[in-house]
Amino acid sequence: MRILAYYALAIASAVAQSSEPLHLVGTVPIPNVEGRIDHMSIDVKGQRLFVAALGNNTLEVIDIKNAKQLHTITGLHEPQGITYTSNTNRIYVANGSDGSLRIFDGTSFQLLKTIAYGDDADNVRYDAQEDRVWVGYGSGALGTINQDGAKLADIKLDAHPESFQLETKGPRIFVNLPRSQKIAVVDRKAGKVIASWTTGGPQANFPMALDEVDHRLFVVCRNPARMVVLDTSVGKVIATVPAVGDSDDVFYDAARKRIYATGGEGSISVFQQQDPDHYTEVAKITTVKGARTGYFSPDLNRLFVAARRDGSHPAEIRIYQAQ
Repeated sequence: MRILAYYALAIASAVAQSSEPLHLVGTVPIPNVEGRIDHMSIDVKGQRLFVAALGNNTLEVIDIKNAKQLHTITGLHEPQGITYTSNTNRIYVANGSDGSLRIFDGTSFQLLKTIAYGDDADNVRYDAQEDRVWVGYGSGALGTINQDGAKLADIKLDAHPESFQLETKGPRIFVNLPRSQKIAVVDRKAGKVIASWTTGGPQANFPMALDEVDHRLFVVCRNPARMVVLDTSVGKVIATVPAVGDSDDVFYDAARKRIYATGGEGSISVFQQQDPDHYTEVAKITTVKGARTGYFSPDLNRLFVAARRDGSHPAEIRIYQAQ
């Protein structure tokens, strides 16, 4: 009877895991990392994850395939945003405390160039449409450079930009401006703000994701903790759904019509997009307190979540498989 009970429990556990939208498949310890961990980027072909260890002033390179720490780039100043460009094998790292955007070779990890932005260089995005890199910085601006680091343009905003998303089939950039309690819509061809949208009440709008096909923008707010869905055709709020607290990253999984929001309160909110106008939180996956940043790779079907050091337990990257 005990054997039968054991197998029944094992089967029940397997069924529960298979029904979860995200399943923890591994962890990668990064034992020398202290303090807050910020955003990430990925080299899919090389199976490498790049992690901004803000509190440690380092960039950590993780070997995803072998689940180990591969390399550490030191000498940074509060690294926040990262983007990796596969066509040039370069890593772009934005630094908060000195306002620099630094370019590193993706093989040797040697510093190639430093671009000064003055203050609080933050989120970074690669623009495949124009083959350039964008960075949000300072008290309110988006800057853009070519891949060699030459400055091309600056677009002024009325507050510091947090997460922003670029259309791939249009000229717009959607920018979270939590300090002015709105979303700026930028025309990157015209080089100016063309509209401002509100979240309909919730504030502290930091992370953002985009479903360009269905014209939906997902903005997660912290006060109160809500996911706000906007129609990018007109800027109208379509839905507002309770979400994980202290979220700093959110991702849209187009293949599964899901949204993953990582939150510092210690969980991942998983929302199902029933149709473009209706959303339901279908799971809340427990992580650890302070695990507020992550990176979702649609190519690998995996969500990587950063957990900072907790007492004697080292910092780590948790790897979740999308089911």
